[in-house]
Amino acid sequence: MRKLDKEEAALKNSVERGEWRSAHSTGKELQRYIQSARMTLRKNSRINIRLSENDLQAIQTKAIQEGLPYQTLIASVLHKYVTGRLKIA
Repeated sequence: MRKLDKEEAALKNSVERGEWRSAHSTGKELQRYIQSARMTLRKNSRINIRLSENDLQAIQTKAIQEGLPYQTLIASVLHKYVTGRLKIA
């Protein structure tokens, strides 16, 4: 497991001190969140993509640093881009 950065460590310590409380959601609201998560995480399409060997190795290295499978990292980057959460300069 990778070492926590300062922000992650602060959050962990805060949780361990009991400073967090569970958010109470209605059953209807909870079901909406569950459905949204399922639809977001559903992977029902497959693609093939050609990359240079150097790019693939760099992606695999980044994925190892993040503790993720490299295909998950690629899917995450693409998802963030298409949803507007990742901007390319």
